[in-house]
Amino acid sequence: MPITEILFWALSAAAILAALLVIFSKNPVHSVLWLIVVFFAISGHYVLLNAQFLAIVNMIVYAGAIMVLFLFVIMLMNMNAEQEPNKSKWMKLAGIISGGSLMLILVASLKNSTAIAGGQDAGIGLIQQLGRTLFSDYVVPFEISSILFLSAMVGAIILGKKEKNMNETNFSKF
Repeated sequence: MPITEILFWALSAAAILAALLVIFSKNPVHSVLWLIVVFFAISGHYVLLNAQFLAIVNMIVYAGAIMVLFLFVIMLMNMNAEQEPNKSKWMKLAGIISGGSLMLILVASLKNSTAIAGGQDAGIGLIQQLGRTLFSDYVVPFEISSILFLSAMVGAIILGKKEKNMNETNFSKF
């Protein structure tokens, strides 16, 4: 059994185990930390596919910057379940639309994919080929993902916003 196959199975097992721990962890901070482990395992898969640029970008952007932001948001949010108000049907509908958009992006990105054996194409991880493919074949899913990220930011702002009573609002500025 070649070393790349052993690494593939080890990284796959680590990613699946960490993803399950993300889902079933009671503490949201622990969930974010397990998600960082998932991102590192995915970066290892990128290295096995000869896509070193994607591996480094995944580690820097996702495992580094975005996970730190997630940790800050989780620590700043009030996670007390007794004080959590019920969400309106519009918020639930927005969540369903966001989840459906994510599923659409995943299906669109995987519909033309083929299984890639390690070392089949020496230029597969090059930045030039990555950019050409991303902005020609996958331009619509790429733009839809930017809209999905924008809606996630708006959702995070709505969740973190404290509701004020109408009597407390200062209308003199208007």
